[in-house]
Amino acid sequence: MLIQAYHLSILLEEYSMRPDKNKLIELLSTEGEENLQTLYNQAYKVKKKYVGTTVYLRGLIELSNICSKNCYYCGIRSGNKELKRYQISYEEAIAEAKLCQQMHYGSIVIQAGERNDKPWIDFITKLIIGIKELSEGKLGITLSLGEQKLEVYQQWFEAGAHRYLLRIETSNEELYKSLHPAAQSFEKRLKCLHLIKECGYQVGTGVMIGLPGQTIEDLANDILFFYDEDIDMLGMGPYIPHHNTPLKHLVDSFNPAEALKMGLKMIAACRIALKDINIASTTALQALHPEGRELGLKAGANVLMPNITDTKYRKGYQLYEGKPGLNETAIQYQKELEQRISALGETIGYDEWGDSKHFYSREVQRTMKNEK
Repeated sequence: MLIQAYHLSILLEEYSMRPDKNKLIELLSTEGEENLQTLYNQAYKVKKKYVGTTVYLRGLIELSNICSKNCYYCGIRSGNKELKRYQISYEEAIAEAKLCQQMHYGSIVIQAGERNDKPWIDFITKLIIGIKELSEGKLGITLSLGEQKLEVYQQWFEAGAHRYLLRIETSNEELYKSLHPAAQSFEKRLKCLHLIKECGYQVGTGVMIGLPGQTIEDLANDILFFYDEDIDMLGMGPYIPHHNTPLKHLVDSFNPAEALKMGLKMIAACRIALKDINIASTTALQALHPEGRELGLKAGANVLMPNITDTKYRKGYQLYEGKPGLNETAIQYQKELEQRISALGETIGYDEWGDSKHFYSREVQRTMKNEK
């Protein structure tokens, strides 16, 4: 026990060193294939040391594309009048959760447009309880359902959810304001992140990489934001413009190769700087390259979120252009995924929650402080 406590104290001491902003800018400015490969290799070494080479899977249910927000970059924004709205029924969602368990995915992610009405809040509570009962508590539950009041976060936590993802999108307040209507404030977004942590969730956030007006310094500041907020997991990806948004003029000039490169550099820099958090290799990477998710794993990510939503709904949940896998069933994707992960020399953590090691390190640290 003394040896374990010693090693833990070393890890905690290493993490306690705030990343150097200039070093982050240097990492994010890396160019040239050889230099980029060196960066990714360095990030992979850090990944192996702190979180290992097990890939954790979260079966993703895109529950509804009904959204009260009107973010200028998003394909399901309330202002998109061309979009056919949907909400998956309780029975359909439970069936998808059952499929997730049958496929031995240890966790599930419930994602949807942002809503605050009581019927929706109660529906989510019922669904969380139903998934817990179905799986006899074996399925971990992550929520990505936007800004809510403290009592709502608490209600969902007590029902059985234990991880929450609320992307900040950018830590630059002025840039945030340029991408959202005045009614959507950066201050409220940040406050909600604090409320989520207060409830006891493992807290996830993330940013879009390559936003119009965003700089390398902004991205370095984003990483410092993740560190200062002491987050447990990251879900971030390249910004890909959508034709039914106010930023549609960026579609024609969009450069997928540059977006992919910047997305991978951000994953690598976050792994090097933040060490033991969970980092997702997101679908947006796959939209830019057929092996985008695998490239994300090689750059330091350790989580994948295979889509288990019924294919008849997937076209309705396109936050950006060119979303992949719209017609690919969950079973088809699983077989391909196993082969690709095995080819990387990594393993899948089937039937495991794959919780954030950083979350538990912080909890141990808190316990140690309380015992002194």
